[in-house]
Amino acid sequence: MHTFLDSKAMAKALRTALAERQIDITHSDSLELVARQFGFDDWNTLAARIEAGRPRKLPQGWHIHHGAGYPLFEAGADPNDPGSVTIVSISSPDVVGQNFAPLMQSISAEDYRGRTLRLTADLRGDDVGYGTLWMRVDPQGGGKSLRFDNMLMREKAGAISGRFGWTERSIVLDVPDDAGTIHYGPMLKGSGQLWARNLQIDTVPASTATTDSRNFPRRPTGFGGGALA
Repeated sequence: MHTFLDSKAMAKALRTALAERQIDITHSDSLELVARQFGFDDWNTLAARIEAGRPRKLPQGWHIHHGAGYPLFEAGADPNDPGSVTIVSISSPDVVGQNFAPLMQSISAEDYRGRTLRLTADLRGDDVGYGTLWMRVDPQGGGKSLRFDNMLMREKAGAISGRFGWTERSIVLDVPDDAGTIHYGPMLKGSGQLWARNLQIDTVPASTATTDSRNFPRRPTGFGGGALA
């Protein structure tokens, strides 16, 4: 599976293959053709994305999870914006599709059992499919997660698409007494580039409404929105 970072090697291979068929193109032309293969208008645009997608060192305790099982994204600290991290897709939008890449940190739930936690961060995006936060509480010994939210199911203050400036988002989950670990971070779904900064976790009053995406309504409703008997 080729990514943006293979572009120059792909251009060289293309030029060699065409030369074997007595078709000569310049190095510049081969780069332009590869850029179009990845869905970009020209090589300069792709070159900028390659630079943005170069691997960067992640802060200690963080790692990227590749939802597709193979790298379609790169992530790390942004040297041009101290204090922020970035996730960027490194393949064409049709290859990336609806795949996703969450940054992840995992901590013990021991000090948080019986409490309610709020995860907050500022997000910024450049032509992203969806930019979001996510948080999951897992039981001791493993098994099905106890609490989860990635904001994708929300009607308000949820995942953000397209190009947008710094926007605060938050998740609130309670931590059951049988919780073992807590996992969280920013996530990019689809193509584009996402930045995150000012990420923090606070303890909030137990009366604070939680955002667990698996919360169900207490009463059934009819197709018209009214309550069913």
